[in-house]
Amino acid sequence: MRTVFVLFDSLNRTAIGAFGGTAVQTPNFDRFAKRALSFDNHYVGSLPCMPARRDMHSGRLNFTHRSWGPLEPYDNSFAQILKDKGTYTHMISDHLHYFEDGGTGFHTRFNSWDFIRGQEYDSWVAMVEPPIERFRDMYSDAHYPMTRENKRFQHMINREEIIEESEFPGPKCFASAFDFLDRNHKADNWMMLLECFDPHEPFHAPARFKEAYETGYNGKILDWPHYARVTESEQEMREIRANYAALVAMCDHYFGKLLDYFDEHDLWKDTALILTTDHGFMLSEHDWWGKCRMPYYEEVSHIPLIIHDPRHPEAAGKRTSALTQTADIMPTILGLYDVEPPAEVLANDLEPILADPTAKGRDSAVFGVFGGPIGVTDGQHVLYHYPPDVEAEGLREYTLMPTHMTEYFRPDELSTATLSPAFNFTKGAPLLSIAALGNANRPPLNDKIGFDDLGTRLYDVQADPAQKAPIENEAKSKSLLSAAVQTLKDHDTPQEVFDWYKLDY
Repeated sequence: MRTVFVLFDSLNRTAIGAFGGTAVQTPNFDRFAKRALSFDNHYVGSLPCMPARRDMHSGRLNFTHRSWGPLEPYDNSFAQILKDKGTYTHMISDHLHYFEDGGTGFHTRFNSWDFIRGQEYDSWVAMVEPPIERFRDMYSDAHYPMTRENKRFQHMINREEIIEESEFPGPKCFASAFDFLDRNHKADNWMMLLECFDPHEPFHAPARFKEAYETGYNGKILDWPHYARVTESEQEMREIRANYAALVAMCDHYFGKLLDYFDEHDLWKDTALILTTDHGFMLSEHDWWGKCRMPYYEEVSHIPLIIHDPRHPEAAGKRTSALTQTADIMPTILGLYDVEPPAEVLANDLEPILADPTAKGRDSAVFGVFGGPIGVTDGQHVLYHYPPDVEAEGLREYTLMPTHMTEYFRPDELSTATLSPAFNFTKGAPLLSIAALGNANRPPLNDKIGFDDLGTRLYDVQADPAQKAPIENEAKSKSLLSAAVQTLKDHDTPQEVFDWYKLDY
């Protein structure tokens, strides 16, 4: 068996034609859907970027114990497990968060890896005296504050070295993938993770992909909306959305080159191909930009998944309504190589659904950000359950790797540490229990803004897919909360979490 796992970041389900999207032309994503099984009810788990990847590696939720952080020493990783079983694993990524304090331990689980530089605020190009006045003329100060202390400043510097299309990180990722395939497509027993930061913001694509989405806007560059309520004019909103569309179009184009490679080398018969993302992105829906701060609306939590499994070619072009979520990727990849998942894994191998798209999936999917609302869905209804006070003290972080996104836990955080007994997934290892302080550098607190648009609400997403009007249904809310409580119990969630959310253990 060989596997190519393509992971985009912030690829909206509604941006893909095969899932009903009309705002972007995606002929290659749609072309792949005709060769594979499309999952219509696939949801996130832990949010945002690195928590989602920890779910993918370990096959279980992690937001129940920990905010954004690295792979823990006791975590299982599908890449390490396959490597230990003799399957060669390779990772290609331009995701800079792997190389910050809070993202370590993931790429080193692979046999080999290639890091492509230049995305977002990657500390890549060294420029002591940048052309600030030229930057001021080019970039809108609404998205690009002209001070080096702001992380967005580094992105303007990086873009000085990204001119030709071949110099963009996304195309470089695919070039690296084709290099790997040229060397190894005739070999057996390997897995390649091709991970592209695109179409994550900033929405910067080669000019030719913007041509189909021109808006008439002629102002300064607007391609990196803050995670905040919409305040832009209608024309500015169209321009931001158009820049996202152009970046999705670029992703689709290069994914099409991968499909061409599968065609040319007849890989469909013995190579699995998986396409998904970590989460979506609000593009002014519900008057919001971004993710995490607001309720996890469908645009953020309901994500695309398409899988070609060469063991089940009859699934080509079919769809399934089975309820699945991010963590299910881990046992599914192991299953492709006949490897049993470790006992700690609480996710599901999707092979039975690939064999029979009418097969049942999960009864419920639970998702969220550490310290934010808990989302839970049964595929028809979705509930966002908020605690009585989202700023209340009482939560604790459990870790052996006390790092936030871009820094270590501060001494005032570490001074609250006690030693916690092992949980049922830590393989006997006790953990540091550290107070989750309200001023900690964790998303979305690290932007000093926190959660907003507060309040528990229930939606029927089949009758109201745009979530225009929350509904009152006490029985359904109680049923979904009961499912969430059971999931928390299964994950050995500490008692204070139940108390904080006012959930009855």
